[in-house]
Amino acid sequence: MEFRVTLKEQLKADLKTAMKAKEIEKRDSIRSINTMIKQIEVDERIELDDAKIIQLIQKGIKQREEAILQFKEAKRDDLVANEQQQIDIFSLYLPKQLSDEELETVIQSIIDETGATTMKDMGKVMNPAKEKIAGGADGKRINQVVKKLLS
Repeated sequence: MEFRVTLKEQLKADLKTAMKAKEIEKRDSIRSINTMIKQIEVDERIELDDAKIIQLIQKGIKQREEAILQFKEAKRDDLVANEQQQIDIFSLYLPKQLSDEELETVIQSIIDETGATTMKDMGKVMNPAKEKIAGGADGKRINQVVKKLLS
């Protein structure tokens, strides 16, 4: 039987390592992820699995990307660099991102399975695609490829 470390355990171990090595950015980024996890677990009284944690990390990346756009407009390059570092660290905990070709192949197989033919069938494709790809690509990329293949 293969023993797999959960994402939560991995974060905990990496936090300890970052603290010992005095890697402040990494420590703070991991703490930020842990805070997001704890917030939901306490509010909703549930235990998050890896899939939900991956969704949270993706949401955190998206928030930081939006912040970068605002900081660039305000010409705050120091803050842009900080947010980018956090995105880089958050990304370490996501599954390997699919290439455009791999993404198209997966979505094409879902389109074939569901019998989708037009843009009206987009809903039929999106949910199974998000489940199957789970963290391998963000919703925006999935959406773009589905539109491309259905149009």
